Amino acid sequence: MPLRLPASASLLALALAAATPALAQTPAALPAPIAEDGAVATGPRSDLHAQVLLDRAHFSPGQIDGLTGSNQKRAVAGFQAARGLKVTGELDDATWQALQPDSTPPLASYTLTAADVAGPFQPIPKKPAEQAKLKAMGFTSVGEALGERFHADPKLLQALNPGVDLAKAGSTIQVPNIAPAALPKAAKLVIDKSDSTLRLYDAQGKVYAQFPVSSGSQHDPLPIGEWKILGISRDPPFHYNPKLFWDAKAGDRKATLPPGPNNPVGPVWIDISKPHYGLHGTPEPGHVGKTESHGCVRMTNWDALQVADAVDASVPVVMQE
Repeated sequence: MPLRLPASASLLALALAAATPALAQTPAALPAPIAEDGAVATGPRSDLHAQVLLDRAHFSPGQIDGLTGSNQKRAVAGFQAARGLKVTGELDDATWQALQPDSTPPLASYTLTAADVAGPFQPIPKKPAEQAKLKAMGFTSVGEALGERFHADPKLLQALNPGVDLAKAGSTIQVPNIAPAALPKAAKLVIDKSDSTLRLYDAQGKVYAQFPVSSGSQHDPLPIGEWKILGISRDPPFHYNPKLFWDAKAGDRKATLPPGPNNPVGPVWIDISKPHYGLHGTPEPGHVGKTESHGCVRMTNWDALQVADAVDASVPVVMQE
């Protein structure tokens, strides 16, 4: 998605969070895992179990929803390739054994705090001119905020917790048993249009992390080639210019949209040397890897933050078909 950042944003000093992931909303540790029956399959070797394990292994399935889908298959295939397994995209015995050496359960319990439910939560208007009037483009509901925190579809959280008031502090809920951790610094970043993925490589040329992405469209194709990272902007405003959007509405004018997780680029913008292009988050994590973008590379907010922590100006960005 094209974005014009102020000159100062492109000159930001890039600092790596070597020990602490940039997931301020993620709890430092989860309580003891629990098992629970429900409408969503949560047992060993379920799709939910696989997605949790893939997320923990840094082969992201995108938004965890407990359903077999294209992002899960990409994550499985990437994990298999990285571990030297037969690449099928299917969860065979060898893949399960490689994913779960420590028998990690898929769910954990979490007790909602007053801060979790405090908000403010408010709807986001559709028109840029109205969005520009907001102080921040924050979460619209507790469910959306919890989904972001636990890398989950809010509908999954509702299904896992029938009858539980997610807006009440003190409620104990079931959540995906994720364990966010900072990634080592990458030696190279590759976006592959053919399978809608972003991969991080170490100095030995091995893939150690993979994320689903939306990258380009017929109107705004992915800029194939090698690019440089110019800067990283945290919680950036979004400078909307209808001239840069083929699908802009008649009458739209330039507008500066405030920061927030529902900002068009989410909580982070990784600026590259191709003008108006970058790597960033999104207000619609469920669409990542399944819809087109305005040329840029769009990830879930939590994946974008992890990538931002693993790169700096020395890391080349390769975009290939």
